[in-house]
Amino acid sequence: MHPAPSVIVFTTLSGLGFGLLFFLGLGLPDVSGWVAFVFFAIAYGLSVGGLMASTFHLGHPERALKAFTQWRSSWLSREGWCAVLALIAMGLYAIGIIFLGQRWEILGVLGSLLSLATVFTTSMIYTQLKTIPRWNMKLTPAMFLSFSLAGGALLAGQTRVALPLLLIAALVQILYWRQGDRAFAASGTDLGTATGLGARGSVRAFEPPHTGTNYLLREFVHVVGRKHAEKLRVISFVLAFFLPVVLLLIPFSHFFALMAVLSHLAGIATSRWLFFAQAEHVVGLYYGKR
Repeated sequence: MHPAPSVIVFTTLSGLGFGLLFFLGLGLPDVSGWVAFVFFAIAYGLSVGGLMASTFHLGHPERALKAFTQWRSSWLSREGWCAVLALIAMGLYAIGIIFLGQRWEILGVLGSLLSLATVFTTSMIYTQLKTIPRWNMKLTPAMFLSFSLAGGALLAGQTRVALPLLLIAALVQILYWRQGDRAFAASGTDLGTATGLGARGSVRAFEPPHTGTNYLLREFVHVVGRKHAEKLRVISFVLAFFLPVVLLLIPFSHFFALMAVLSHLAGIATSRWLFFAQAEHVVGLYYGKR
């Protein structure tokens, strides 16, 4: 798949933002007044900023509101509803803490659950696509959720929680890469199934469908060199998990905590680039690209 910057920004920032909202809804950290305002401002900036970035990948952003009417069948619509409800619930919860000195725990827990639900529905937009075997796995939502929780714990300053969550997210990432590398072959998809001619015998391409490029090639066929991908995986893993864990294990300082967050953010962004760039769409078989 073409790794569009808008969807990379969206999946990276919104995951961190809703992860932070999850912990804030549970009272972690236990803050009030203007300190709470700063935490909620960061969470909303990441969440809303990520959601707004996603609209730049739409052909007609002005039609985005129509997606809310398809919640019975569309994970994109469910994501929209969960995001709006989560932001409303957490907004009311934040008002109570910051301006009224009240902690409405039920509203906070509800907002936390809706924040996780938003991340889950985002992951299901990709997981449901059988045409992309690397995404069509149970590990896809596990990866989105583990990244969100680990990043949220880092932003919330919850070191004791962040350490095990980072290790879990690192394990999920390794398993995802390992299973994803075998997913396309394991799907049993080939040129015969892609063209629907497999029942008639072995199918091979005589010539490419056409010599020029088109929308399908631009959006659904993106080839990443194996050596290039391996280097990016190492960079992503070190930045997203290894370095933050090391920084959290040494004596605490705000500088090291900030470096851990920035390193994690850069690592997750790299992982997200690979998530899209390495996604092999079956349409590539038709064009002889797989």
